[in-house]
Amino acid sequence: MKKIYDAETRFADAGDRKIAYRSYGKGKAVFFVNRFRGTLDTWDPLFIALMAKKFNVIVFDYSGIGSSTGSLTPDLTVVAKDIKDLADVLKIDSIVVLGWSYGGLVAQAATLLYPNLVTHAVLIGTNPPGQNEVPIEQAFFDAALKPLNDFEDEIVLFFEPKSESSKLAAKASHDRIHKKIDVKKIPSTMDVFQLYFGGGDGFREDALNFREQIKKTKTPILIISGDHDISFAVENWYSFFNQMTNAQMVVYSGTGHGPQHQFPELTSKHIINFVKYT
Repeated sequence: MKKIYDAETRFADAGDRKIAYRSYGKGKAVFFVNRFRGTLDTWDPLFIALMAKKFNVIVFDYSGIGSSTGSLTPDLTVVAKDIKDLADVLKIDSIVVLGWSYGGLVAQAATLLYPNLVTHAVLIGTNPPGQNEVPIEQAFFDAALKPLNDFEDEIVLFFEPKSESSKLAAKASHDRIHKKIDVKKIPSTMDVFQLYFGGGDGFREDALNFREQIKKTKTPILIISGDHDISFAVENWYSFFNQMTNAQMVVYSGTGHGPQHQFPELTSKHIINFVKYT
């Protein structure tokens, strides 16, 4: 994975801001759309490496986050424009969006707003638009809002603390990520956290009726979740999934909010096959 760790950070000039990104591999472009507080460095390098065997993986920082200039906005439709603008600068006219957590909300917005750009959507550890029955657990807030998270917080936030195998996977993923990470780039203040939460609030209010649109979209959607996600409970998909017209769903037992970090090999295989056969 030496090349993964050594990848150059580049900057796409989007006019009013510069979007920081890294590119891995060749093939169809897959845009990795990040979680709450996520940066270029917080994806598991093994997951990137496995995906980059079949795709051109593009990871990026939202405007105003990490190494990107500009500012984050609580309007998810504006955040989703980062995807479109980055694709335009890179002259890519067809992409898969892979959104994790908050990034799954952004990915759904991009899927609906840019149907001529997004051919497939992969939604990891996230929820559908609109009001959902199962809320975020208090354990998320207790850990996620600390200025700096340690390894024990990561177990709670992204894995399943009750599972020994999940905790072992957490340690392996943590070690891969922290081999090279700039923690100073990770958002750490409540004013920035509130911008993320504002996006989540707007997604639940659903003024643009994304909930009905995502049911009917012809874009193939793959949903990947853990069975105990303290942020976006997988149960919120169950009453919704059978109303969707073009979706698949994978749920891992003994797994939390970051299934692609607990099972990078298995998750990458699911995604590769999904894109190949749909």
